Amino acid sequence: MAKNKKEESFVEQLTKRDENFAQWYTDVVRLTDLADYAPVRGCMVVKPYGTAIWELIRDELDRRFKATGHQNVMMPLLIPESLLMKEAEHVEGFAPEVAWVTQGGKEVLPEKLAIRPTSEVLFGYMYAKWLQSWRDLPFLYNQWCSVLRWEKTTRPFLRTSEFWWQEGHTLHETGEESAEETQRMLEIYREVAEDCLAMPVLTGRKSEQEKFAGAVATYSIEAMMQDGKALQAGTSHDFGTNFAEVYDIKFLSREGSLTHAHGTSWGVSTRLIGGVIMTHGDDRGLKLPPTIAPIQVVVLPIAQHKPGVIEGAKAVADALVKAGLRVKFDDRDSVSAGYKFNDWELKGVPLRLEIGPRDLENGQLVAVRRDTFEKQTLDITDAAEKVSALLSTIQKDMYESAKAMRDRRITNAANLDEITAAIQGGFARGMWCGADECEDAIKEKTGAYTLNMPFDQTPVGDVCVCCGKPAAKVMHFGKKY
Repeated sequence: MAKNKKEESFVEQLTKRDENFAQWYTDVVRLTDLADYAPVRGCMVVKPYGTAIWELIRDELDRRFKATGHQNVMMPLLIPESLLMKEAEHVEGFAPEVAWVTQGGKEVLPEKLAIRPTSEVLFGYMYAKWLQSWRDLPFLYNQWCSVLRWEKTTRPFLRTSEFWWQEGHTLHETGEESAEETQRMLEIYREVAEDCLAMPVLTGRKSEQEKFAGAVATYSIEAMMQDGKALQAGTSHDFGTNFAEVYDIKFLSREGSLTHAHGTSWGVSTRLIGGVIMTHGDDRGLKLPPTIAPIQVVVLPIAQHKPGVIEGAKAVADALVKAGLRVKFDDRDSVSAGYKFNDWELKGVPLRLEIGPRDLENGQLVAVRRDTFEKQTLDITDAAEKVSALLSTIQKDMYESAKAMRDRRITNAANLDEITAAIQGGFARGMWCGADECEDAIKEKTGAYTLNMPFDQTPVGDVCVCCGKPAAKVMHFGKKY
């Protein structure tokens, strides 16, 4: 069928990835109705489709948090300046990004109030009030909220002044327990990223320069986007007793002495949606993994004006809903079938089912995958079972495809020239001596940041890529968002 002008225009609005990847990303966010720009600089409005994706990601995370004993709480939006300033290292890290409330109504406030950039200080203050004895531990609390950081350069989902996230804050009796918690939550992030978002990630420890202000150690999951840049998709921090000492969080130990508690903090945000877009999207728009797709299957009656087509296609859609799938039945008569194909491909719906008069006569339907555009014929009688299995296959294949793309673009590098070459379209893996001076020099001379040190520290050389001195640390390097 020839496309009409409306359909051609619809497709052409999307910039090609290889022409301008940043513009392609913005086009996808806009054309798929994920988000829109708010009247406040650097802020976004997450529209229903984007919110539905975030809710599915949130539910996957929240279920895992609760399965490991964590509970949700809600902390205030505002933080007194005196409280925020108690933790000097933390404040230094966030000071340029903090927004302040200085007036309430017509009254100038006696003390400025910070709009939370994160909530360590609030949890610290409350934990100091709540904790009495070792018997009270551990405190395993999480908060779902938005935070505000006065960012200079913003892009929807990837970096905005206000964004939505979860922040977990825990207290433990020993350093061993807080270290275990840090790793446990990092593993949950890896699992959700890979199993639900089909987004492969590198797990490891951040450098001292890149760790969270006030942390003893910071760990991250790093994903490679299609343009070869790294997206820090989640972080988990071991605070040791740093925050406990500042906020006087003590408990009566088993031995009867007052002891500082060991803390952790960990978080992921709506940035994950940006990661999904840039990991899987193509020149037709979004590709959503079935696990987090608000609409997993769209059912399209073909030649729907003919007798029985609407009823037959609707019966299939109802059976899929009954099987627990998220289904859209599209019987719009104001646009052509071709327009509908483009529309749902743009929005990344994993599977399209086409049902026309001949299909109904033969007791079958045509299934079209969004990830590969492969078509196959399924029997209507067991469509729910076959569609569910096909969605599982799509989920797995999307992960494997993204992982293959990432793995072939990670290059072992022995020197700065090789790092420079590797990060033009991917990551470099090389040896690093651990010195801040070398980390700074690598960034200055190659444009590469340290991403994380993988837990598998199998050497890929024996000297630092920068200074040439003996080195024992394996580090991932790359450009980043």
